[in-house]
Amino acid sequence: MCFACFEGVNEPGTQSFCHCGRPETQTAMRRIEADISRRQMIGGMAAVVGMFAGFGLAPRELRAQTPARPLLLTNLRLFDGETLSMRQGVDILIEGGRIAGLPAAGQCPEDAERIDCGGRSVIPGLIDAHWHATLASVSQVVALTQDIGLVHLLAGQQAGATLQRGFTTVRDVGGPAFGLKAAIDRGVVEGPRIFPSGAMISQTSGHGDFRFPNQLPLMPSDKADYAMQNGMTAITDGPADVLRRTREQLMKGASQIKIMAGGGVASPSDPIDSTQFLEEEMRAAVQAADDWNTYVCAHVYTSRGIQRCIRAGVKSIEHGQLADEETVRMMADNGVWWSLQPFLADEDSNQYADPAAIAAQKMVAEGTLRAFDLARTHSVNWAFGSDVLFGGAEKQGRHLTKLARFMSPLEALHRATGAAGQLLAMSGPRAPYDGRLGVIAPGAFADLLVVEGDPEASLAWLEDTGNLRLIVKNGRIHKNSL
Repeated sequence: MCFACFEGVNEPGTQSFCHCGRPETQTAMRRIEADISRRQMIGGMAAVVGMFAGFGLAPRELRAQTPARPLLLTNLRLFDGETLSMRQGVDILIEGGRIAGLPAAGQCPEDAERIDCGGRSVIPGLIDAHWHATLASVSQVVALTQDIGLVHLLAGQQAGATLQRGFTTVRDVGGPAFGLKAAIDRGVVEGPRIFPSGAMISQTSGHGDFRFPNQLPLMPSDKADYAMQNGMTAITDGPADVLRRTREQLMKGASQIKIMAGGGVASPSDPIDSTQFLEEEMRAAVQAADDWNTYVCAHVYTSRGIQRCIRAGVKSIEHGQLADEETVRMMADNGVWWSLQPFLADEDSNQYADPAAIAAQKMVAEGTLRAFDLARTHSVNWAFGSDVLFGGAEKQGRHLTKLARFMSPLEALHRATGAAGQLLAMSGPRAPYDGRLGVIAPGAFADLLVVEGDPEASLAWLEDTGNLRLIVKNGRIHKNSL
């Protein structure tokens, strides 16, 4: 019996039976509960959005929208991400987040919403094949010492800036990016699509081991260090443990696996000439990834390290600027991808006081000049990556402009669009987005930029985001200054 159902009757002091089980009462309660749930949901979303808005993270796309009409871009020059030439005489029809077609100019649906590009160039949304979404905008000290909540909030803010630089997709090759990816995909924050690797898998003393010598030796009773606890790195030794750590990242949603197979320039404990992970350890990661129908990419610079990676089945070499011709030929023969960064001795290079780091940096800069030439000579599949880490994220587009020193501007753009999209497709069924990326073609994701500049002549316009006049991701406009 329910006190809310008490009902007076003719005889004073008597009560009726409870009416909660009656059909009409149940129907009414379901309506009330549905209304309460809806109000709670709306209120909860408002609270979340309000929280993110305080950090400048709430996207404009969260406002209520009416069903979208087809979008038609007219009066344009087109670089499609595949053909190294510009096309004219076509429009771009967008519907349902995809490129619906490239009709001849003037041959379009009457009900489409039109945007006149004013004769400007349209290119695919840019892809950075070597990005660290959660670690690009913070210093190493902040990343390894501050509350992880701050790191994630700053990463959310940077994600919006990344999109506004024209990068609509990134392959994240190390860091706790799963939450950020989910927030972007759900519309909580603006940002690029993310192909996440999860934690960088490293051996003890390897390139992902950020511990100090006084934290060693690691005893069975010791808990993991801060970087490992928060999903930045996974330190592991031996095939069995490599297998476990790889499977952990796959369980979290990794679209590919990242291992550290060699040293770095400024690394405190792993000189650049060091080779890391035994071949059987690499094979354990490769086998686990292959069982999930995806692949392993590897941080490595030297020929010895690259060759070991290839023998173990690694499918993408990250950096590799110290590779000799034999090694590059081996990459080509085995269909291995090369994620190349224009590491040069210029105004954007990091400044070091340690003589060993200075010497290593010089070696890499000299190797960069050879690497682009060798990649062309041996027809290696390669894609652009910036590898901005621990600061300098605002230079992402500027790094891409440097490719024009080694090739035509359109080929450089191809490496950050169509070619990079092919590299992302290697994730197969583990790819988090089902569709073509990096191209403007029927059926592909509607990711594109309208630029103020001539992509055939130069990439200098990338250095100023004001030259990106229209930014579209998944058919939605994130910037329009036309």
